[in-house]
Amino acid sequence: MSNSKNSLSYADAGVDIEKAGEFVKTIKTIASKTPRSGVMGEIGGFGGLYSLNTADYERPVLVSATDGVGTKLKIAFMMNKHDTIGIDLVAMCVNDVVVQGAKPLFFLDYLSMGELRTDIAEQIIQGIAEGCRQAQCALIGGETAEMPGLYTNDEYDLAGFSVGVVDNDKIVDGSEIKVGHKLVGIASSGLHSNGYSLVRKICFEVLKHTLDTHIPEFGKTLGEELITPTRIYVETVLRLCKEFPIHGMAHITGGGIEENIVRILPTACSVVIQEGAWPVPPVFDYLQKAGNVQPSEMRRTFNMGLGLIVVVPAQAAQDIVDRAAGMHEKGYIIGEVVQNRKSSEKRVIWLEK
Repeated sequence: MSNSKNSLSYADAGVDIEKAGEFVKTIKTIASKTPRSGVMGEIGGFGGLYSLNTADYERPVLVSATDGVGTKLKIAFMMNKHDTIGIDLVAMCVNDVVVQGAKPLFFLDYLSMGELRTDIAEQIIQGIAEGCRQAQCALIGGETAEMPGLYTNDEYDLAGFSVGVVDNDKIVDGSEIKVGHKLVGIASSGLHSNGYSLVRKICFEVLKHTLDTHIPEFGKTLGEELITPTRIYVETVLRLCKEFPIHGMAHITGGGIEENIVRILPTACSVVIQEGAWPVPPVFDYLQKAGNVQPSEMRRTFNMGLGLIVVVPAQAAQDIVDRAAGMHEKGYIIGEVVQNRKSSEKRVIWLEK
């Protein structure tokens, strides 16, 4: 028997069902701004509905990805800035989908908070919707959970889920990569959403900086640099795939260039990458010097200024760089595919300047 003299409710435990219900109406309004043919119904049901039009595909294959934004969330908490972290969330998922040649169709999110702060949650969802707009996909659903006791009232967690489609004959999986193919790197917008545990240790523990600290090398405050959203490459990739023979693509996220590029290489191949073939943004040099980080550790932690690497026949490499420039992307020929000689282990060989 309970000793409580008063009748308790879910709200007394920290979960406000009525507030959550009202917030769903806000999400519906935001999601309606990410329309796409195929979306059925509206947010609020038990599942998001999407009608797959297979007329444009002989053998349609669905491609899915899920991810979060890691401890970059801590930067959003510290800055009390929540309108761009949703772009990061979408980017981390749709970039994984599109590098396999697939067109992102729809996106779902998971947002969990200690207390549903509708003002903050709305900013987050607005960012997710902006990411979906950039990725040309629809926000069709998700989950907003209130979890008192698991998170503090000023913190939250995010996860995202994206589904795309590609014709079976147009899947980009690296199987056609050959010795002599060139690597074209497409510039990142900075750190993107990886390595932030090391970033925070260097900036806040070693350097004792605050987010308001102005860094001359950046030409902005530390906070402004660290909160910069991850670049979304969907439009760029889909256009390149239509116009050029793209044989492999790697989204450069956790693990850096080394771990991500080898994921798409055939067993017999390695790659040689020329250091200095692209301009490394100041934030990476700054972190390396301030934290006395070894070059090998930098390369396997950060993207080093490249968010995407495309593997193409040698004769197409410069044309792709030029086409990328026409889409306001900065591209660089950074290396080539070589034959493994001593072992079957795929690896990245760095040529010093």
